[in-house]
Amino acid sequence: MMEQLRRSTKWIMILVALAFGGLMFFEWGMDITGQTAGSFGEIGRVNGVSVSYEQYMASYRNLYDQAAALQEEPITNVQNSDIEDQAWDEVVNSILIQEELERRNILVTDEEVRAAALTSPPPDLMANPAFLTDDVFDITKYQQFIATADNLLQLQLEAYYRDIIPRGKLLRQVSLGIHLSDAELWSAYRDLNETASVSYVSFDPTERVADDEIEITDAEISRYYTDNREDFLVPASAGVISVSFSKAPTAADTAAVLAQAGEIRQSILDGEDFGEAAARESADEATAPGGGSLGVFSQGDMVAPFDSAVFATPLNRITGPVQTSFGVHLIEVLERWGQDSAQARHILLPFERTEESEIDMLAMADSLEELGEFMPLADAAEVLGLEADTLDLIETLPIIPGAGDVAEGGEWIFDPETAVGDVSPVFENSASFYGIELVSIDPSRYLTEEEAEAAIRGTIGVDKKVAVALEEAREFAAEVHSGRSMAEVAREYGVEVRDAGPFSRNAFALGLGQHNAAVGTAFGLDVGEISDAVEANRNAYVIEKTGSEPADSLAWVEQIDQQRFRSVTVIQQQRLAQWIEALRATARIVDRREQVLNPPDDQQGLPLPPVF
Repeated sequence: MMEQLRRSTKWIMILVALAFGGLMFFEWGMDITGQTAGSFGEIGRVNGVSVSYEQYMASYRNLYDQAAALQEEPITNVQNSDIEDQAWDEVVNSILIQEELERRNILVTDEEVRAAALTSPPPDLMANPAFLTDDVFDITKYQQFIATADNLLQLQLEAYYRDIIPRGKLLRQVSLGIHLSDAELWSAYRDLNETASVSYVSFDPTERVADDEIEITDAEISRYYTDNREDFLVPASAGVISVSFSKAPTAADTAAVLAQAGEIRQSILDGEDFGEAAARESADEATAPGGGSLGVFSQGDMVAPFDSAVFATPLNRITGPVQTSFGVHLIEVLERWGQDSAQARHILLPFERTEESEIDMLAMADSLEELGEFMPLADAAEVLGLEADTLDLIETLPIIPGAGDVAEGGEWIFDPETAVGDVSPVFENSASFYGIELVSIDPSRYLTEEEAEAAIRGTIGVDKKVAVALEEAREFAAEVHSGRSMAEVAREYGVEVRDAGPFSRNAFALGLGQHNAAVGTAFGLDVGEISDAVEANRNAYVIEKTGSEPADSLAWVEQIDQQRFRSVTVIQQQRLAQWIEALRATARIVDRREQVLNPPDDQQGLPLPPVF
């Protein structure tokens, strides 16, 4: 086991991500002073402390790897830009925190390091299979590993804890004084668990108040326009020509998958063991190591085509290929209990492009980009047999039919350096490759009062209709409070009595909404009590409480410790974020990334090293 563990200690060799009190992680570079040998230069300063290229890139690489591991498609330029900014922020934060540790003289003793190393393993290690027993972290295995670790590994662990322990102390100082009373915890628990049921009537103003009953003056329109001018900001838009083609498998790719499934099926019929074929060929990572076994499952548990095949095929016969949304399946039913349940195994071949098809697709993207460099995009599309579309794009919602969300292309379109007639490079998202030619650009602007008048009339009109509906609801409530039943008065007013609930304070109540005056009124009433007119959702209500279920105080007492821990943790995170923001607000931060990493063409020196 020791050898296996030593092979899996990359986490501790890098020591980039350092947990801050279990709440926040700060990505550190190689040397907090920035004095790393072989530096490619200073890319910024924080309170006079140099930020080196290596420091910044260590944080960037770590964040990039994390993002890449969470998605199948490549990191886009937009994502990469965000990662670059996050990396910079984390290096700045780490320097500010180190300064604060020194200012407060927060240190760590040898005994604290030893105790932490034995009892508080790094979070990543707690999920390492080498330290698990029956899928649960085994502290004994971890302590055995620490006891036999070589000197280098022990030094690396010591460095880790000498970084993390002071930050835990600093967190406790920053969040000192957090106290949540039992009353506060009970109130929060009650909001989640107490329920109410109601009957209500609504006076929908759009249905009950005609347009000709409302008068709107020119003065009201002008006043509304002046008071709400920001509401009439029109985002920038652009006329573009777009060319896109899908990354989805082609008909030929599908045929190739079906042919592969046929070959595997024939191999099994010729004598190959199904389990061995599944372990080698199946894309179902959960079942392939077990020979494709799905265990016992009930009818209806699987997607329809798969389910139908399982409960129709004879036992111990290779069925398929069966197509589902997951791909192509070869299925063997081992046992079946009527139409109730079955035991089966399968081999999954997903629909995906063949290697040849993938090469053709990438070649198409390269060709589109190369042709777009010296001819209009529509002409390039014609050469390649692709279709070009002319459309308008809005800066805040860049969508191209067939390509979907084209945020990266949108950045290019609305970049001040992009000129009418320019053709973009070929961009890629999860669904397609696409290129864009800018035809026209309309900058953002405010609608004039005349242009906005119709919208303003509609808004003011609804407000006035709500006022009329509220008055009608008040009259209705007065009738009910005089002793008449809600149902009787509702018939006279031509409204319907509806029921809602049970619902909690934080839940969505059908017909009433969420976190509004109507829901609040429901919990403020006693059972059997009827409200006055209530305005919510631009509607008018009268509400009668018909039922109530209090929160279980005994259940609350049983979980109060966990609730207190969760609540304090949230407040700690909030305070920590505010504290760091305050440090940044007073710090002298100089960001020279643009000048150093992307200098003008006439100032280019030696190329920077590749990221990977």
